[in-house]
Amino acid sequence: MSQKAEKPTLSGTRLKTRKRDEKEKYDPTAFRDSIIAGLGECGGDLDQVSRYLDREGSKLNYRRYAEVLFDILFAGGILAPGGFIVESVDSGKPVRSDICVFRWDGDLVQLTKFYNVFYKLIRRYKYLEKAFEDDLKKILMFQKGFSVEEREKLARITGIILANALCTPRILLSLFEDHLVKEGISQEFAVTMFATWLAEKDINSICAALKKQQVDTRLMEIFPLNKRNQENFASFFRERGLGAIADMQTAQMASKAKKEAQKNLADMIKDESSVPDMIEYVTDLLEKQGMSETEVTISIWNSVMAAVEWNKKEDLVAEQALKHLRQYCPLLKVTARSGKSELALMLKVQEFCYENMNFLKSFQKIIMLLYKNEVISEDVILKWYKDSHSAKGKSVFLEQMKKFVEWLQNAEEESDEEEGEED
Repeated sequence: MSQKAEKPTLSGTRLKTRKRDEKEKYDPTAFRDSIIAGLGECGGDLDQVSRYLDREGSKLNYRRYAEVLFDILFAGGILAPGGFIVESVDSGKPVRSDICVFRWDGDLVQLTKFYNVFYKLIRRYKYLEKAFEDDLKKILMFQKGFSVEEREKLARITGIILANALCTPRILLSLFEDHLVKEGISQEFAVTMFATWLAEKDINSICAALKKQQVDTRLMEIFPLNKRNQENFASFFRERGLGAIADMQTAQMASKAKKEAQKNLADMIKDESSVPDMIEYVTDLLEKQGMSETEVTISIWNSVMAAVEWNKKEDLVAEQALKHLRQYCPLLKVTARSGKSELALMLKVQEFCYENMNFLKSFQKIIMLLYKNEVISEDVILKWYKDSHSAKGKSVFLEQMKKFVEWLQNAEEESDEEEGEED
């Protein structure tokens, strides 16, 4: 007879733990009552509050009731969908604590002190990090049920929390909910929250934090659809003294437009679109989309040079590059209209030839091609040679350009002498 496989058994300790957990009834109101009673004994002293929460973590099940715990510390009691406090039926016990963000002094200094309660609690019980972020995200979604004063306090402490990285800007996704956007709640929250965040951190830090969580690309969504444009966004924040936020969004939109333009240019080159069609497209970028000459010129260069699989042999790559670039010179001529954009292009060529070693000996030939096709002027070449070149490959490229620069300088002197004789 075959023997039956033995079932795995739990150790005695684990079995007892599981049985105890199974027997323990989920009772958030009992947990709430314990926390509210304990907070009430602290006499409004936040240091005592922190000590109490630290001590009770070994007795109460913070892991299981984390949402209730943070509801109480933010709003004073258990929050139901819609933002109102859950009442008890004939319990005779208080259902709301005064030791909470909503009932605390809204002054920035006082709210910073309350932030420290969260900080100390989460530092002591690291497993509460995710629950804290999840609950704050939920609370932001419930704002329609809060008073104006409560929303303002919530926005301020959220700015403090984000400035100190106690949670990520992913919580701000709640602001894009339609019911908050339509009521204008998201906009007003954002103003107070960003003002608080800016008081603690610079705009670069804020931009980096938003970008890391991919929230930076969605900020426009705090406006209703009929007002969701760059002009409204900028004027709204500037009128409230938050020009840095308006500038951040403008830069983000410009970066997005630049990436999109470069992709479209790359597709046009790949599809072998005609140069006149491409000229029409880049002219639109300059005149209607508001991109600068330099941005469009560099985008064209990047797209043109990325469209080819370059020869690995140094003596062949120059011929390949000149043949490829020649057809796009008319396009570059349209966008490089000023000395600034011409110099930017020349520096980009220098950088490209330095970083792609097969092109190290091709720099002078490429510049000559651009000069002969009137993309880069002699004044810009002389300026680059004198004091505006990059340090990348400086000695190699200056040596390559030396004879041509001398020829330009001599031609310029002869021209000046001829003009003097005519006078």
